[in-house]
Formats: sequence, structure tokens, C-alpha cells
Amino acid sequence: MSAPLDIRTEGGVQLWTIDRPEVGNAITGKDVIAAFESAIDAANQDNEIRAIILTGAGKIFSAGGNVKEMADRLGMFGLAAIDQRRAYVDGIQRIPRALARLEVPLIAAVNGAAIGAGCDLAMMCDIRIASERASFAESFVQLGLIPGDGGTWFLPPAIGYARAAEMTFTGERIDAATALEWGLVNRVVRHDDLLEQARVLADRIAVNPPHALRMAKRLLQESRAGSLESTLSLAAAMQPLAHHDSEHDRRIAKWRSV
Repeated sequence: MSAPLDIRTEGGVQLWTIDRPEVGNAITGKDVIAAFESAIDAANQDNEIRAIILTGAGKIFSAGGNVKEMADRLGMFGLAAIDQRRAYVDGIQRIPRALARLEVPLIAAVNGAAIGAGCDLAMMCDIRIASERASFAESFVQLGLIPGDGGTWFLPPAIGYARAAEMTFTGERIDAATALEWGLVNRVVRHDDLLEQARVLADRIAVNPPHALRMAKRLLQESRAGSLESTLSLAAAMQPLAHHDSEHDRRIAKWRSV
């Protein structure tokens, strides 16, 4: 059996592919969750990695949960309510927590449907590029469920409360063009060009110093939930580290020689 998350590295860019097309690239399995955590920790430890692209194998980005397991009451879906609560905390909710500590810029290359937790997974990324064939749905209510993986935290800042409410309360899909109009994705590209265009963007990011990229990402994350004062304080603490980085010296010297 292949690894649930296929990881390939080229230069300063990694490509992560959710490789479970037989179950719609569902991300609720313990092996998938552990694979994400392992990949995140490894990337954080490798200063040569400057950008990461996340995509799905086959025709779907991710269907989120395994609906067949829900229907058959398998695994966590067969547990008592109090035990299911713990299963969410110890299961799918480990992914947003792990991605929150990922220091490297993360680009979602959404190659197809991003449904439920799959939509939320795309929203956990820093940047989203969509294939023209992509679609997005916060579909939980259609199954009598709620976003259990943090979707109600990730979606509103991207598209505004009213549009997030529309997606959450109807559970209906929006196509790639609507996602672009709403600001859910940065751009829409031809399906066959998706990974190439994601790589072009990743390369544009990867030319920059790794420590500056990681600190800049941390400041962006702080701005989502922190105050202006906390963001300024963190920036004041981080900036001297950047000033004393040899990469800063090299680039300043290059600038002065122009």
C-alpha cells in the first residue's frame, strides 16, 4: 500500500499529494493524519524547504471525511457520543493544529472537488490556486453535521461572514469561477496547467530567504487572531534576527552594487 501522502522534493519546493483516490482522498484516517504531522515536522526542521504545494491524486482534491465509514458506523463513527468527541480532538482536528505550526508557505493546488473537510483543508493553506474543474462545498449540513475541523474559523476571514454563512448553511457547491469572484482562491487556471502554475508561484516564493519567509508567515498568522500591538511586538522581536541573517547581508550588498 502506498503512503497516504506522497512527498516529492525538488530544490526548495516540496509537492505533497494526498494519495487516496479510492476513497476520494479522504483525510480522516489515522494514517493520513499522522502523515501530515510527520511531513509538517520534517519541513519545519529543513531550512532548505521554502515552499510547499498540496494537491490530490486523481480527479478530487479531497472529499474530506469517509462518508462510507459514516454510513456503516465504522471506526470513530461507531463510538458513543462522548467518545466521538475525543475522537475528533485526537483525530481530524490534529490536522489544523499541525498546519498552524507549519512554518513554510503552503499553496493548495485544488485539482477537483474540495468537499467538507477537504474544502476546509484548502482554506488552511496560505494560498489557493484552482483548476477550472475545481469546486468547493462546506457540505456538512447536508449530512446533518457541522464543520468539525475548524472550517467556521478558516472560511469567514477569506470570503467574509455572509458568504461563509451561505456556504455553511446551504452546504451547496460553488464552482471555480465563483470561488475566484468571492476571494476563496487566488486564481483559476487551465486544469492541465495547474501544477505547473503552482510550481511557478512556489518558485517565486522560494527565491527568498527561508528565515524571512518563515517569520513573515508567522506574522501573518498572528494578524488573524492577535491584536495590532501583539503583531508589532512580535515583528520587533523578529526583525533583528532578520537583520543579522547572512542572507540579509548578501542581498543588501547586491542591492548596493546595482
